[in-house]
Amino acid sequence: MSLRQRLDSDLKDAMRKKDAVRRTVLRTILSEIRNAEIASRNELDDLGIQNVMTKQAQQRRDSIEAYDSAGRNDLVQKESAELSIISGYLPEQMSEDEVNIVISEVLDQVNAHGLSDMGKVMGTLMPKIRGRADGKLVNLIVSARLKEL
Repeated sequence: MSLRQRLDSDLKDAMRKKDAVRRTVLRTILSEIRNAEIASRNELDDLGIQNVMTKQAQQRRDSIEAYDSAGRNDLVQKESAELSIISGYLPEQMSEDEVNIVISEVLDQVNAHGLSDMGKVMGTLMPKIRGRADGKLVNLIVSARLKEL
């Protein structure tokens, strides 16, 4: 079953069970997928849908951070619930140790010597971990590792 079929099926299930939060999140995701397809003028495959969902998950993380700093616990809970639903459709996130291992391999592969090689490293690294690790975390780790070289 493709990711789109799973989303459609889960949306119908959420409507039957009257699960308002899940229904709203799935409708939002399907709408974003349609918008991305219109923009690209192509139907998205599972990887494309996964990229849309990763963006949606990152938006929720950013919102949680902003609401938490503003003391809006009610909105933090709402966004956290939505994030957990979205995360159920994404591949399992890599641990920081796993990210460090992949970064080490890429640093050796591109023969990085300092911060000037950031573009080469990130260009090679991101396709390997896209959707499985937070880009901000990866960027921080790579920057720190390149400063050490």
